[in-house]
Amino acid sequence: MFKSLVQKIYKKRVCYLLILPFMLLFFVFTVLPVLISLFISFTSFNILEPPRWVGLDNYFRLFFGDAVFIKSIGNTMVLALAVGPLSYILCLLVAWFVNELQPKIRSVVTLIFYAPAISGNIYIVWATLFSKDEFGWLNGILIRYGFTQGAIRWLENPKYMMPIVIGVALWASLGISFLTFIAGLQGIDRTYYEAAAIDGLRNRWQELWFVTLPLMRPQLIFGAVLSISASFGIGAITTALTGLPSTNYAVHTIMNHLELYGGIRYEMGYASAIATLLFILMISSNKIIQSLIAKVGS
Repeated sequence: MFKSLVQKIYKKRVCYLLILPFMLLFFVFTVLPVLISLFISFTSFNILEPPRWVGLDNYFRLFFGDAVFIKSIGNTMVLALAVGPLSYILCLLVAWFVNELQPKIRSVVTLIFYAPAISGNIYIVWATLFSKDEFGWLNGILIRYGFTQGAIRWLENPKYMMPIVIGVALWASLGISFLTFIAGLQGIDRTYYEAAAIDGLRNRWQELWFVTLPLMRPQLIFGAVLSISASFGIGAITTALTGLPSTNYAVHTIMNHLELYGGIRYEMGYASAIATLLFILMISSNKIIQSLIAKVGS
């Protein structure tokens, strides 16, 4: 078996030589850091001193000695379930409708929906909109028209923080997946729809389920991976809007916990354990979603 594998590699040696530079970079900057992080997760490491092996202590501490981490799991799941599936479905439906527009109009609308992905420090606008004083745009409007007597602390009151973060995260997640679905729809040959009509498809929804989605399976999987990664990796939004940590850890996510211990406290062993668990959670979710997408059109 090993000999046949070597023979196959030698037969296609030119192809392997061409991909070698990329594979080296991928291994050095992606695979190797993951392996190092996995090793560090079993140590106590503060950057200044050599790593000290502690075994599973970091993982036991996460689940049995860190109430904030348990809360961050709950917050992350709420955000992932609220943002991931909803943004995915919205991106697909909007892309489906936009694809039917005239080319020039479609280009403008596509740019509008893709804008959140390239907007940079747009969170400053959201922070100003929900500013806690009377100079905030929303507070200013509510006070001017008599809906409230004083400024509402939108980003400090746990009652409002989660809905606001979900809304902003949903808005920010529409860009890349939407562009992916538009590209997938543009690549479908129209003759498939003609053949489906001859075979007896009666409406656009049947056309979507039995023709469009099966032909877009690669884009659907790619979009699902992006949506899951973005929803489980929400952290920059909560930090920009509510600070780190947020009030009563109301919107504290796993990414925030990772940033807290890795970027502020420099407990790299503990932070690596958090990163490992988040990695496992993302991979498991991706596998489940891929198995569900494989059933599309069946």
